[in-house]
Amino acid sequence: MERICIALNDAGYECVLVGRLRSSSKELNQKSYEQIRIPCLFDRGKLFYIEYNFKLFWSLLFRKSDALCAIDLDTLLPAYIVSKLSSKVIIYDSHEYFTELEEVITRPFVHKIWSIIERAIVPKLKHCYTISSGYAGLFKTAYDGNFEVIRNVPLKREIQYSKPPSPFIIYQGALNIGRGLEESILAMREIDSIQLRIYGDGPIREKLEGIIDSNNLSDKVKLHGSISPEQLRLITPQARFGLTLFSKTGMHHLHSMANRFFDYFHADIPQIAMGFPEYESFNREHEVAHLVDDLTADTISEAIKHLLQNEGELTRLKNNCSSARDACNWQEESLKLVKFYNEALK
Repeated sequence: MERICIALNDAGYECVLVGRLRSSSKELNQKSYEQIRIPCLFDRGKLFYIEYNFKLFWSLLFRKSDALCAIDLDTLLPAYIVSKLSSKVIIYDSHEYFTELEEVITRPFVHKIWSIIERAIVPKLKHCYTISSGYAGLFKTAYDGNFEVIRNVPLKREIQYSKPPSPFIIYQGALNIGRGLEESILAMREIDSIQLRIYGDGPIREKLEGIIDSNNLSDKVKLHGSISPEQLRLITPQARFGLTLFSKTGMHHLHSMANRFFDYFHADIPQIAMGFPEYESFNREHEVAHLVDDLTADTISEAIKHLLQNEGELTRLKNNCSSARDACNWQEESLKLVKFYNEALK
């Protein structure tokens, strides 16, 4: 969101970023755009979504603006209603295929509610974009709508290198189900020469802590919690390689392009990633990842051993990161974003 707001601000737009305030939220840093946080009594679940959407509606209704951009399906309903009441342009930024998220599709009632909202609104939208051609194709098939593809890639910047105190594998991102975290931790039972460091927080943290404790893996796996993007940019280049793993439950993962997939090669480190269509396509052109076909602890363990024992392949993948950064970066992608907004607000 920071990249999007800065790019639009630099193009002459005045952006206001609206989000939620949590008990664990860190103090906001001063930005070139306005930032608003909405406090909620409930932190998660149905009551949270009801409360947050209600408060978001009233926050947007009395705010002067030319356009509203809803980020993902869980903010679309209030933004869409306000856009109709106030005759504002509505833009939909789908970073996820929300109704196909594992935590949604595995809960029938929750899946039904979000599917109803999606079917009721998305076909009526004119200005939409998403983060992968796979998602764009799914939306085209489901709703005959045109979704532009604007990938959520990092800025190309100078990498700051420093030698780590000990070698490690990195995972960065939210601790959610379906991201291979449980399997990656269990894979470390067979790995002695390197540590797995996990940066991020989320709803399955306690579960992961339990897996680490019950398998006596506290020396091999470290949960570092959330840190600032600035800190993470200094840590990630120190890793030997990263992990971008997903389950096959739901179409969301199958056609995703995770932020960390880009973050890793922008930090000049290879990765182990799923052999899903979007990653296969990118890897055919740039080969920055060792791809795996399934999400089991044994498969992940074997992939880790393979890279650690094949220095030549690890070096080749690392060298390819440079050309991938040149071809895929926010300096280039932001031009598409600004063009999209210019056309939407004509």
